[in-house]
Amino acid sequence: MIRSATRNVSLALLTAAVLSACATGGSYVQSDQYGNPTQQQNRTGKGAVIGSAIGVAAGLLTGNSATERRQHAMIGAGIGALSGAAVGNYQDRQERALRERTANTGIDVQRQGDNITLNLPDGITFDFNKTSLKPQFYSALNGVASTLTEYNQTMIEVVGHTDSIGTDAVNNRISKERADAVAAYLTAQGVQRARIETLGAGKAYPIASNSTDAGRAQNRRVEIRLIPLRS
Repeated sequence: MIRSATRNVSLALLTAAVLSACATGGSYVQSDQYGNPTQQQNRTGKGAVIGSAIGVAAGLLTGNSATERRQHAMIGAGIGALSGAAVGNYQDRQERALRERTANTGIDVQRQGDNITLNLPDGITFDFNKTSLKPQFYSALNGVASTLTEYNQTMIEVVGHTDSIGTDAVNNRISKERADAVAAYLTAQGVQRARIETLGAGKAYPIASNSTDAGRAQNRRVEIRLIPLRS
């Protein structure tokens, strides 16, 4: 079986598992690139899902096979790895640069340990039910792209999210196409494609209640998660 086919099967299985977990408040199983279970994570109750920190869904892309694939691709592209205390210092500098270059753009920068997550609300990045980036948002993404190009020793996860309105099929498609649109724009600005993985999480990981307009607006977003390449 060719690699692209197994990868597509894996992502499909991941998405289905996530949707099931969120519907039941139970657990989901993370699979490797062949669909074999590699990790099980428990989710208890609706509150745990809604209260999930930014970047939870992006973590689905960091399973052993996905991480190893990207590490090999990055090393093959001549990108060096970080070690020890250099990781934290590197991410400190990248975080400062991102905050400076995204100030007043609507992009929210979050730090979780050595990982950095950028939250791009759909209200400033996409028109309603559309998957093409708004031209007025290009300058904000240019600041992100220039930083990612400068700090290239990080793997990049781009994950699209939606609110709960609409069918799973539509939400999964829109979220994936929006993630792909952001990834394509970053690549066009010089970010190495080998560093990037994309995923459409649909409505699986809300960060606010879907019972209000304000909450649904927060849930419609694209996240960019930056994970240091470790030696």
